[in-house]
Amino acid sequence: MFDPKWIRDHPDLLDKGLARRGAAAASANLLAIDEKRRAVIAKLQALQEKRNAVSKEIGEAKKNKDEARASALMAEVAAIKNDVPGLEEQQREFDKEFENALAQIPNIPFDDVPDGKDEKDNIERHRAGEQPKFDFKPKLHFEIGEALGLMDFEAAAKLSGARFVVLKGALARLERAISQLFLDTHTGEHGYTEINPPILVRDDAMFGTAQLPKFKGDQFIAGTLAERIFRLQYYTEKFPQHMPDWVHLNHAMLSGDKDTRDRIVHNLKGRITDKEHQLLLDEVAQVKFWLIPTAEVPLTNLVRESILEESALPMRLTACTPCFRAEAGAAGKDTRGMIRQHQFIKVELVSVTTPEQSNAEHERMLASAEAVLKKLGLHYRVVTLCTGDMGFAAGKTYDIEVWLPGENTFREISSCSNCGEFQARRMQARYRPKDSKQVRHVHTLNGSGVAVGRALIAVLENYQQADGSVLVPEALQPYMGGMKRIEKRIGKAG
Repeated sequence: MFDPKWIRDHPDLLDKGLARRGAAAASANLLAIDEKRRAVIAKLQALQEKRNAVSKEIGEAKKNKDEARASALMAEVAAIKNDVPGLEEQQREFDKEFENALAQIPNIPFDDVPDGKDEKDNIERHRAGEQPKFDFKPKLHFEIGEALGLMDFEAAAKLSGARFVVLKGALARLERAISQLFLDTHTGEHGYTEINPPILVRDDAMFGTAQLPKFKGDQFIAGTLAERIFRLQYYTEKFPQHMPDWVHLNHAMLSGDKDTRDRIVHNLKGRITDKEHQLLLDEVAQVKFWLIPTAEVPLTNLVRESILEESALPMRLTACTPCFRAEAGAAGKDTRGMIRQHQFIKVELVSVTTPEQSNAEHERMLASAEAVLKKLGLHYRVVTLCTGDMGFAAGKTYDIEVWLPGENTFREISSCSNCGEFQARRMQARYRPKDSKQVRHVHTLNGSGVAVGRALIAVLENYQQADGSVLVPEALQPYMGGMKRIEKRIGKAG
């Protein structure tokens, strides 16, 4: 989100920033809505000032016992009062229109982000670790896992469909071991505080970190059956003349389209009885939950609608949670294996800082994510994403890509982003600088520290042996009960 005053003062900077992303200019539309909104606000203020002045004149007229003048002035005040509700409704509509338009606009890239269209224009920053050598053709992770009898996609499909996996025995333990190593490293060596957050969150949390409204199609929504099913039959039978509204409202409820839902309900006011409209409001206002796509959502929103003291910053948080993504745009991509799953485990890093600290904190977060890969002895590279490849909320992003011998390529395993004040404005997260009464928006950063499932994939492919077994990296052996090798056990899973 952006400061409306900044947009008014610097419309060219907004459009230039969006152009660097390959996005359309937005300032003209925003300023047009803003102008209408401010014009209505000005009218309301003028009416309020006039009402105050006329009210004062009424007092003077009554003091002078001029009842005729007092009555005329009171009629004028009544006319003003009649005009106010309509203008207030216009202001609410323009406010909503402005907020909705603003919510669709991505963050603009920081000045030092390389320009480009897609991942082909990303800039490699450095590499670390040694690429392993094999005297046999390395296998893909799912070939290794299935041959060990410890990775079962068929069983997962029976339970949940495509893009799920059942890990068994030593591989289930290996995933847990990786999670523990990452958390212990970030909390014990990097100064992050471990959090165990909810994985079901409300609309406001998803809006704050910018998953909503633009990317609702990539998310999973949750709720009780009673909450999810709109009483379509009841309303169509009682008010059949509004059939299109009920159908569209039902679709909006099921898809989680809050804006359309609210607009339809608002437009039905006066077209059905007041009692039925209130019942409708109560029904559609029932709380829905979203399954988190990453712990970035609950961790970052811990500071939502807060004013922090500067002495509390930087705030560094980490969590290991299940994550859920619909992968709506991933049809046909990575259909085999664990690379792209609907459910996966990830260790997340979140920092909340002052604007002056955020660039240094970004480098520190990257180093923290790299450190766990170094402990696993994995070969990786770091790239700076170009303007066309960054996420919606990011001002600058580093990706860490780990080497996968089975695929003979690098794959993303972590993405560390500095969002500046973009998310903070959506969340109203601020801090009070030392020796200042003025509050400022914090800067927020997030990164994978790292994706646990992809780390497991990397361990399997980089530590595979010719006989099908997998060596356990030294750093993980204490978490594996001293196990040094994972191998197939006849008649026994793990």
